[in-house]
Amino acid sequence: MLGFALPAYAIGTPVNLGTAGAYSVLGGESVTNTGPSVLDANLGVSPGTAISGFPPGIAPGEPHVADAHSAQAQKDLVTAYNAAADQAPDVSIADDIGGLTLLPGVYNAASSIGLTGPLTLDAQGDPDAVFVFQIGSALTTASSSSVVLLNGATSCNVVWQIGSSATLGTDTTFVGSILAMASVTVDTGATIEGRALARTGTVSLDTNTFTGGPCTADVPVDPPVDPPVDPPVDPPVDPPVDPPVTPPVDPPVGPPVEPPVDAPNGPPVSPPGESPAPPPAAPPAEGPAMYSKDGSADGSMLNAGDARLAQTGAPDMTAWILGTLVTVGFGASALVAGRRRIRR
Repeated sequence: MLGFALPAYAIGTPVNLGTAGAYSVLGGESVTNTGPSVLDANLGVSPGTAISGFPPGIAPGEPHVADAHSAQAQKDLVTAYNAAADQAPDVSIADDIGGLTLLPGVYNAASSIGLTGPLTLDAQGDPDAVFVFQIGSALTTASSSSVVLLNGATSCNVVWQIGSSATLGTDTTFVGSILAMASVTVDTGATIEGRALARTGTVSLDTNTFTGGPCTADVPVDPPVDPPVDPPVDPPVDPPVDPPVTPPVDPPVGPPVEPPVDAPNGPPVSPPGESPAPPPAAPPAEGPAMYSKDGSADGSMLNAGDARLAQTGAPDMTAWILGTLVTVGFGASALVAGRRRIRR
């Protein structure tokens, strides 16, 4: 049958993977990895708790280790496994299916089969075409073998239901979802456009690449987790520096200006450059009149005490007494002079 298209008489129905379709790798007991394997959908294990090799392996988000998410995925895996196994087959396959071109349908192998070289799956232009492989025991691919999609076939509509374990040889290019009862081993450099799901055993990886994304619209794939990035640290901001405040400049301080002092009573002071003004005439003093030789009143001979009193504005007993004595002396002299004149 090599090189010929094998017709299918039973039309397979899509297998709903449920939440298991959101995983690239799901182990029952454990998941191990060697080298920089890259997954593009979730990584998990349940009911086992062992996952090793991540890193250097890379998977979106955090691995689901025996949590509610992976536990539900295992339940959905059992449901999908049974749904694939229960479909009625029409075409039997055996031995090695390398070199065949298969049309959509359900293919059944009573025991183990192998794959050497290319296997072509032709959807004949139907994007909903389904390929279901029921393998009673094990599936083993030779190195550099491949599964090729043709005419609209998609990896989400290719399901490999395997009664025991699957082994993909070195550098194999594989397509579809492997639903293994026991374990899945992916040798060095092999790639899978799909997923490796083991119900009870271990999924072992070695520098492998998974593509194709999730095959369910119900459960989103966890986004990749980037290492936490510390927020940029801004340099400390110094408080704004106000320009220096120049203290106000006081006007030059001269000698203190004393308030004007009223000048003492006395003769007025003439402005500079002018002749001094004559002192004001003293008012005539009250008292006995002084007479000249001819008996006329002499206004220039004033009572000295009264004149002193008029100038100072305050009584001065000493001056008054002296003035009185002088007046009496002048009067006596005048009386004597008068008598002499009469005698003559």
